Amino acid sequence: MTLSLCMIVKDEAETLPGCLAHVTDLVDEVVVCDTGSTDNTVDVAKSLGAIVHTLPWENDFAAARNAALDKVTGDWVLVLDADETLTDAGRALVQRVREGRPLGETPLDAVVLITLLRCERDAEQAPYSAVSRLFRRRPDLRFARPYHETVDDSVAALMQAEPQWQVVTVPEVAIDHWGYQPDAIAQRDKFQRAQTIMAAYLKQHPDDPYICNKLGALYGQAGEWETGRALLQRGLQQVQPDDPFTTYELHYHLGLADRAADRLDEAAAHYRIALEQPIPDRLKLGAYINLGSLKKRQGDLLGAVDLFTKATEIAPDFAIAHYNLGAVQRARGYLDPAIAAYQTAIALQPTYAEAHQNLGVALFKLGKLPESVKSFQRAIAIYQHTDPEAARRLQDNLRQLGQP
Repeated sequence: MTLSLCMIVKDEAETLPGCLAHVTDLVDEVVVCDTGSTDNTVDVAKSLGAIVHTLPWENDFAAARNAALDKVTGDWVLVLDADETLTDAGRALVQRVREGRPLGETPLDAVVLITLLRCERDAEQAPYSAVSRLFRRRPDLRFARPYHETVDDSVAALMQAEPQWQVVTVPEVAIDHWGYQPDAIAQRDKFQRAQTIMAAYLKQHPDDPYICNKLGALYGQAGEWETGRALLQRGLQQVQPDDPFTTYELHYHLGLADRAADRLDEAAAHYRIALEQPIPDRLKLGAYINLGSLKKRQGDLLGAVDLFTKATEIAPDFAIAHYNLGAVQRARGYLDPAIAAYQTAIALQPTYAEAHQNLGVALFKLGKLPESVKSFQRAIAIYQHTDPEAARRLQDNLRQLGQP
């Protein structure tokens, strides 16, 4: 079984080596299509053994992806972006496909698409997503939509015509995505580009629930939740029962919109419906965390503990879940489990300033002043780089306690 890595890139000279280092030994060819780099991306790609093509940029990611697909020759195609890397589980999966081995109890000969779980590094709200990036190379499998492009529509059409094919979702995280780091976002005017492309597409396809969801969420991220709400509600009216991934996201984002408008009961209802969707639990972490936060705010502390505990069980490496569990345990007056949760969050994310600060509070309440001061000082040191005003306030509070 041969496998091709297929990429479209632009100005990715810094990130491309890290991406390719995790995958080139697993694939039979690396095809990189450049859409107009002004740095030395093309030279870097060639130096790393890639077959490089140049494509005109037409403000359409699906068109670029499809043009790149036309260049590959493998039996299977793996699609990555330059700010993504395969995890160990992802590497093992690619090797399994190359060897033609079954996926669980499903023979590979029956599989047309493998849905991969992707970890969104430094994305606080939704730390995991599902992406359709590993599939058979067939002329009828094509990307659709100019932004947030996927092959899902063509896969659905194929399976309707040839029902013997199956889609497999792999539960292990296969891809790490680094594009949500704050400095990466600052380097790109992603919002304006995404808004322009998706709004133009939606004028021609006004009832596309997938784009209604993505554009509605984008407006929300920009603080325009009321604009986003109308799009999300339109999408909810159009989404099909056999699309639980989009259904989850629509309810999740409507929960965010209602929370922003202080409609807490409505937000909680959307989160509960989101949690009922038959998708991998890791994809539901945002709903678990936000519903837990709502319950804490409404005084249902035990309910919040249950939700945050569930989140830590689903993703033991998700620091925010442990931090929230610590916060609700402290609110209940259970300081020892609160401290343990904060310490776990810090072990997972040593620069988690809020966790250091709240650990300091819990230690202070237990009368452990030296340990408390150390935690506060660590928080101050981190805040000085990320939030100088918070560092100043915390330093003033320490001085009031008689600490330098």
